Amino acid sequence: MKRATPAASALFPAEIAPGAVHVPGWLSLDQQRELVDACRRWAAGPVPMRHTRLPNGGVMSVRTVCVGWHWRPYAYSRTAEDVNGARVAEFPDWMADLGRRALAAAYEDPAAGEGYAPDTALINFYDGAAKMGMHQDKDERSDASVVSLSIGDTCVFRLGNTAGRNRPWTDIHLASGDLFVLGGPSRYAYHGVPRVYPGTGDPASGLAGGRLNITMRVTGLGGV
Repeated sequence: MKRATPAASALFPAEIAPGAVHVPGWLSLDQQRELVDACRRWAAGPVPMRHTRLPNGGVMSVRTVCVGWHWRPYAYSRTAEDVNGARVAEFPDWMADLGRRALAAAYEDPAAGEGYAPDTALINFYDGAAKMGMHQDKDERSDASVVSLSIGDTCVFRLGNTAGRNRPWTDIHLASGDLFVLGGPSRYAYHGVPRVYPGTGDPASGLAGGRLNITMRVTGLGGV
């Protein structure tokens, strides 16, 4: 992965809530294509991209593949016993470096990414009908920031509060190349994706349709 520098069209970071920052256009088209290529490799295995089954029997409308650690509701493991029993792909060093640069860009502070050591990424693919209900990212044993990258079709991203799934919330559009960080007081804010706008992505990103969302996290599980 090439060193990430802001795309020519990148705008200034916007703090949506304390610690929750949106950086439009952070990834260049070249970087988006490289991430799409990597995601395609991971989607093919060793644990393939799939619809995750929830404990209540429901099935998530997004398709998911993980690297570093395998996530299933609501725990992490090294192997995907609920899929095919295989160990997930290793979390690459270049992605951890990308996460550190993302924090520095979002908080406009070169020191913001120091010590950030993400060890897993959840990669969700949204087709035109997929959604994500309001939820917290709270299965990690660490309160380190979550770094989110969007590629492909634009979506509505709903940022709520830390108390519950209901209002108040703020809706923003996340487009291809956008960076969003959940950290500080907003680390455990409820959030979701109520809508994707099909056909709004640029095929030059490497994605002809749909939306990829890559979220880097620190599990806090060490070498378990």
